Order: sequence, then C-alpha cells, then structure tokens
Amino acid sequence: MRNIVIIGGGAAGLMAAVSAGKEGIKVTVVEKNNRPARKVMITGKGRCNVTNNCDADTLISNVAHGGKFLYSAFSLFNSSDTMSFFERVGVPLKTERGNRVFPVSDKAVDIVDALVAEAKKCAVLKTGTAEEILVKNGTACGVRLASGEVLTADAVIIATGGKSYPLTGSTGDGYALAGSLGHTVTDITPSLIRIDMKEGFFPRVAGLSLKNVTLSLYKNGAKKPVFKQLGELLFTHTGISGPLTLSASAFVDGDPKEYFAEIDLKPALDEKTLDNRLLRDFGDMKNRELSNALDKLLPKSIIPIIISKSGVSPDIKVNQISRNDRAQLINVIKHLTLCVSALGPIEEAVVTRGGITLKEINPSDMSSKIVKNLYFAGEVMDVDAYTGGFNLQIAFSTGFLAGKSAANK
Repeated sequence: MRNIVIIGGGAAGLMAAVSAGKEGIKVTVVEKNNRPARKVMITGKGRCNVTNNCDADTLISNVAHGGKFLYSAFSLFNSSDTMSFFERVGVPLKTERGNRVFPVSDKAVDIVDALVAEAKKCAVLKTGTAEEILVKNGTACGVRLASGEVLTADAVIIATGGKSYPLTGSTGDGYALAGSLGHTVTDITPSLIRIDMKEGFFPRVAGLSLKNVTLSLYKNGAKKPVFKQLGELLFTHTGISGPLTLSASAFVDGDPKEYFAEIDLKPALDEKTLDNRLLRDFGDMKNRELSNALDKLLPKSIIPIIISKSGVSPDIKVNQISRNDRAQLINVIKHLTLCVSALGPIEEAVVTRGGITLKEINPSDMSSKIVKNLYFAGEVMDVDAYTGGFNLQIAFSTGFLAGKSAANK
C-alpha cells in the first residue's frame, strides 16, 4: 500500500489528507500542535469565512499573486465543492455580503471539528515536528521528526503554512524544509494587515471606526489608484486598519513607503452637494467658531485634524468663512491624504505573501520540479489572495489537488 506523509495539519494539509485517503492509501499527517487547524479557528474573527460563493474565474481574479498558477486546482476543487463538502459532513453554511461564506452557527470550531473528523477517517494525525525530508536518488522517501523517529513515505506533501500568526504554528518551517532540498523561497512579507502612516495625529483618533468611506491607495507619482473601495475603516494609534485597510494592504508591492492613501469621508456627496451641506450647517450656527461647527458632518475626534490639514483657522467664525475656505475644507474631507510608513508586522498578518517560488512547482498536480514525489499545498507557496474567503479556498483547492496527485502518482 502506498504511504503518504503530510507535514502540516492546517486547512491545506487536512484537505490533502482527505483527498489522498479517499484513494485508499495510507496517510499520516504530522502536526506540531496538539490541536490541528488552529489558524482556521481564528479566521473571520472566529466565525471562519470558509470560502467565497463564486465561480472559478472570480476566484482567480481575487488572487493577488499566483492566479494563473491556481487554474488547475480551482478547476478540480472550487468553492462549490468546498461548500458541498462541509454541508455533506454536517456543517450548514450561509452566504453573506460580498458572497462570503460562513457556518450558520458563526463558529469556526464547527468547520475545524468537521475537517479534523473527516481527516481522521482516512489518515493518522500524529503530533510532532518534521525536521528533515529524506531524499534518495532525487526522490522524497520519508520524513525525520525532531524526536528522531523516521516516517517512510512514497510521497511527501509540505503544507506547513506561512509565517503569519506564529502562535497557531505557522512559523515558516516549510521554507527551511523546502530550501534544504534546493527550492527557492521568495521574500516573505505580510499581507492583509494594518497600514502604518507617517502622520503623527493618529493617537488622537485611535479607535475611531468609519463606515461607508472610500479608501484609495496610490503608488507615488501615479494618477490612478492601485486600490479603491467603499467600506469600513478603523483608525489605530499608528495608522489605519479594518476591512478596507486589510484589502488595500494586499496591493502594496515592494517598499510600503512608496505608497500613499486617500480617504473620502463623504463618498456619497460630490463637492457641490457637500458645499451646500456646509452652507446649510453654517447657516444654523453663524456665530460659532469653525472648530465647533462640523459636529453634524464629521465625528468629533477627527474634526481638528480636518481643519488643521485644510489650513483654515479653527477660531474663525463660520459667518466669516469664504468660498475658498470651504473649498479647502471640502478638499480635505474628500481627499484626506496619508503617507504610508510601513505595513504591520507579519506576526499579525492574516496571510503571508511570498513562499516557495511557483516556477519550481507543477501547477497541474502541485508536485516539485526539483524533487520527485514531493508536493506542496497552501500558504507555504508564493500564492495569496484578497479578503473574502479566497485564501482558505486556495488552501482547500491546492490541498485537494496535492493529496489526489500524490496518491495516484
């Protein structure tokens, strides 16, 4: 009987175990945590955004890096297959805004328990740390654990995840394992993470949450944004976070300092409509100072920042404000510009950007081009996607393909 060893008991590794095990072969999953799939437990703020209810073309269009590479994986196992899988094993699902799919219970543990239970039906889950992949005549033939135990194998799948959220077990082990066999590891950077800014006012607005604002991200010198979206944004002590920001961070390539952001605080109002709104508000409070005259339009904590950036005196009476003053205020409200200083640390990132270079992996079966009978699945590869369930779908799709391919080699 063929024997496969899978290193990593996360979403990709467990799905690889299920698909390989169903082919009737012996499967062992080596996971260093006592509880598998710990990172899945914290996805979607503990609700688990398990996939996105869309077609394969939409899946590919939402992959930031490696979309074309994933065509075969998505063709074999797409979001509909993921949804069918979990509902078949007793986890009812629901589709929410943006076609994001969650368990009806809103509990990630239901997804994890179901996935682990299915994997246990056709694989042995072993607690341990893989220290070396054994190779003979250019062919993977086993795994040596840190304990000294050797697991022989006809094929090995590396599904160790990236480096984000290391407390869940994603500590980059797979990069060292693959690198020792001759594979190339690209630069490892965070994605789907907060964005820190150079401006010093953020401690004054930390905790402020804004809904229905537009965030645009530009590369310095460019006229068109690399990212522009309406949604929710959160100010932190060092910059911005929240759903919009996480999505925008996936578009930062290279040095983050080469980017700047713009926030439209009133995207539903064009300049003329906003000017009329200001005139109306000012008409109701003619003798107030500007610093006390924007409460109806903006959250209180951000008003001093808007006025300061506009260059208009906060002490001016609103009945003395000129058309040019209003234009300056409107410009800041519609184009609050922030200079990026850095992305948040990779330890806090939702996903890792970078990994095993795709040039050394066969997209048709996830096999190594360097070592025979070695396969890859999930975030350990240089693939990452935007928010919305797409990264977990990559894990499930590549895991399913790797497991099936390794079993039928």
